[in-house]
Amino acid sequence: MNEVEESLDIDCRTGIVKPLKQVLSPNFDERPQGTEVDVLVIHAISLPPQCYGGYYVEKLFTNCLDPRDHPYFEDIHTLKVSSHFFIDRVGFIIQFVPTTHRAWHAGVSRIGNRKGVNDFSIGIELEGCDDDGFEDLQYVSLSQLTRCLRAAYPSIIPSHIVGHSDIAPGRKTDPGPGFDWQRYRQEFMCLDQ
Repeated sequence: MNEVEESLDIDCRTGIVKPLKQVLSPNFDERPQGTEVDVLVIHAISLPPQCYGGYYVEKLFTNCLDPRDHPYFEDIHTLKVSSHFFIDRVGFIIQFVPTTHRAWHAGVSRIGNRKGVNDFSIGIELEGCDDDGFEDLQYVSLSQLTRCLRAAYPSIIPSHIVGHSDIAPGRKTDPGPGFDWQRYRQEFMCLDQ
């Protein structure tokens, strides 16, 4: 059964969302003591660029990307990156890092006067790229996941839901103009009611 047909439930003690598929990334660490999670960062990724499907994002996040599989991978296969969640083109969600831990998704980043957004955020990667639109099932899954996360982390208010480009301007452009922020906000706000 697709996750969009099931309700999502987070164990606040472990940071695991059920019934999502769990694939543990080694690319995470502890959040600074006393840190409150209050930001949600939306990303877009496709590997190779503008190609969808397959397991390359999972391989990147688990340090198993083979540089021989595609010329693009020669430059990125040694990166140590992750995100808490990945939503593929059909809305299937994989969790790579428990929400209680710091995933390595934002890089050099800031929101307002706070630097190091990884410390206090949750990262969600959508399978896509800046110039493409995203699929209906991705918006459904993203909205349901957002609702689940906001219930567990009430400090994630709508103004703290941002794109990677918002926290790393000039360095990152995702999720890009193909992402419909208005639709997304309407869908998760509708679910909140």
